[in-house]
Amino acid sequence: MLSAFLLLTFALFFSQEKKPMFWQDIQNFKKLDQETTPPKDAILLIGSSSFTKWKDVANYFPDKTIINRGFGGSRLTDLNYYSNDLLNYQPKQIIIYCGENDFADDDKLKADVVVDRFKTFYKKIRAKFPKIEVDYISIKYSPSREKLWPQMKEANEKIAAFMKKQPNAEFIDITKVMQDSNGNVRKDIFVEDMLHMTPEGYQLWTSVMRPYMK
Repeated sequence: MLSAFLLLTFALFFSQEKKPMFWQDIQNFKKLDQETTPPKDAILLIGSSSFTKWKDVANYFPDKTIINRGFGGSRLTDLNYYSNDLLNYQPKQIIIYCGENDFADDDKLKADVVVDRFKTFYKKIRAKFPKIEVDYISIKYSPSREKLWPQMKEANEKIAAFMKKQPNAEFIDITKVMQDSNGNVRKDIFVEDMLHMTPEGYQLWTSVMRPYMK
């Protein structure tokens, strides 16, 4: 009896240990979808904490139907890993903000690696949604990650070039609107961690994003 109990305990322990990163976030999304059927023809936001923390995004776009599926800390590798779950909707448009954490996770990471990760996710989207609008928001230059800006800038440029060649796709550059008159990144639109944004920062994003929203 005791040995059987111990085996069961170890089995449960190791099964829990093997759950991949962000597994619980995905389960939370599934629970939300079970509680309330997701609307069709909505704008689907997929990405990392800049979306996660935009909890009142619907207030910024009151005339749009939005499904926010950002999960904090996620990288493009995670979007690819959970693509079946994240794309389990019927949206009319998908907007992505992700890539910043890929560089933060490995400060030696080459821009081309992040670009390839995005292209992989883009292909997964197109396999399921060949014709809907798919947009990518440029990686923002967070003051706390200044040493990574050169790689981020290169990735932004290469993803912009890629998206320009794709049908029904846009690169939404939010970097310029986050600068002051001297071309410096405005620190006042970030909260204390110099990574996440204030409501004013999101208002600036809104002003750039709105023309692209379907």
